[in-house]
Amino acid sequence: MAILRLEGISKRFGSLLANDAISLSLERGEVLALLGENGAGKTTLMNILFGHYLADSGSIEVDGQALAPGATSAAIAAGIGMVHQHFTLAENLSVLDNIMLGTESLFAWRSNRRQARRRLLELAGRFAMQVVPDRMVADLSVGERQRVEILKVLFHDARILILDEPTAVLTPQEVEQLFATLSSMVEDGLSIIFISHKLHEILSISDRVVVLRRGAVVAETATADADRHSLAEMMVGRKVTRPTVQHLPPGDVVLEFDRVGVHARHGGGIALAELNLRVHANEIIGLAGVAGNGQLSLGKLLSGLLTPDSGRLKFCGTALQHFSPRRFIELGIGRIPEDRQVTGVVGDMNVWENAISEKLREVPFWRMRWLIDFKACRAYTRKLLEQFDVRCRSMEIPAKQLSGGNMQKLILARTLENKPKFIFANQPVRGLDEGAIAAVHENLLAAKRAGAGILLVSEDLDELFALADRIAVIYQGRISDSLAVQDLNFRDIGVMMAGDLGHARNLTADAPA
Repeated sequence: MAILRLEGISKRFGSLLANDAISLSLERGEVLALLGENGAGKTTLMNILFGHYLADSGSIEVDGQALAPGATSAAIAAGIGMVHQHFTLAENLSVLDNIMLGTESLFAWRSNRRQARRRLLELAGRFAMQVVPDRMVADLSVGERQRVEILKVLFHDARILILDEPTAVLTPQEVEQLFATLSSMVEDGLSIIFISHKLHEILSISDRVVVLRRGAVVAETATADADRHSLAEMMVGRKVTRPTVQHLPPGDVVLEFDRVGVHARHGGGIALAELNLRVHANEIIGLAGVAGNGQLSLGKLLSGLLTPDSGRLKFCGTALQHFSPRRFIELGIGRIPEDRQVTGVVGDMNVWENAISEKLREVPFWRMRWLIDFKACRAYTRKLLEQFDVRCRSMEIPAKQLSGGNMQKLILARTLENKPKFIFANQPVRGLDEGAIAAVHENLLAAKRAGAGILLVSEDLDELFALADRIAVIYQGRISDSLAVQDLNFRDIGVMMAGDLGHARNLTADAPA
């Protein structure tokens, strides 16, 4: 029996038809995967279901009862919970305060924080998602915030659970544990709508797959009748192939950490302790690690926002003395930030303004020393959008209106157009579809072939093994020795991610001469 029915849901934003008469159902105790490219309309449809948006037409029923449109409170009361792709946490509150929001009456004599804390820690233990209840959300990394989002929904005992890219920042072990727990909850009657671009996850957890393209349902299939290739083709409407990696002889050292240390107070998180690592031209070094182990501080350091408290950071053989984003860009240090919405683009600025933001001081964009040449800026952006296949209806729209994949390609285009000698790529394909992933990977490999050295931070081990020449692991602010991918396997990486960084030295000692 269907616990949820959506009939003829349509939603338009100006000239953009985001949802086109979509109808689907969800059975009790079923996991329904919703698949589609970035911008296909998946998140819009779920926001309508959860009451964030009001549909232009169509209806929704939960257990045969009509759901009041455009009312989040009605969705929650009906037992619908949603883990959003982009965070909805209050940064000025603690983890526990965020979890408890909306669970107690404003007129209650006191707040039962002790019981809430106990239940939160119990859920965190069951899902292997470590959280510190009293820590401020503003101090959390992206991965840690995602964990809080998942726990917040589970805390509310939802009957229908919408998961929008819930595993984007979890390790393989955490994903496995999460899926095991979700499976047991499904056996007890929980129904799940699962949105993910990771096809192996969809094949692993779902019972049925509905595919959206350009806002409409284009395919529906039982998961047992599908495979990765067929799902990818249904999603993008064509055959998708990942680029082939070519291992090149390493060139000169472009970036070197020489016993670099950063105090914890600077990063709002884990300190960095005596980092030693060399990144050569023509190579990609993959950096694995569970979120919250120093990636936040490392990203700030390599963006020029932090100065080392000890040791030296060398670029092309010279120790860096002045740390600022502007200086790093001028030197040829590119970066793809972890959070594309918060630090990758200025969401309220137009697409073309974001595209030229790192080159605005250059001569071609000025009529005179004090007048911007808007025509030149737009011509440059138009060329950039075409070259990197950034799809948007107009370069005049705010960047925040771009889909996740197109926003990431815009950031990549802006970075690579500067021809950087070193690129810090932090989670470059998080939440992207198969087509966008292939495009981002091909651009990174092209930069490597052109002579760039790349430090690729990812929690997706498949991505690291597919792209990297060497892999290192970061744990509690320390980085292991880097080893060639052919000398490693998933188990080795998992051991080091759990804290045994010395395992890399053991592998080096055991390697044949």
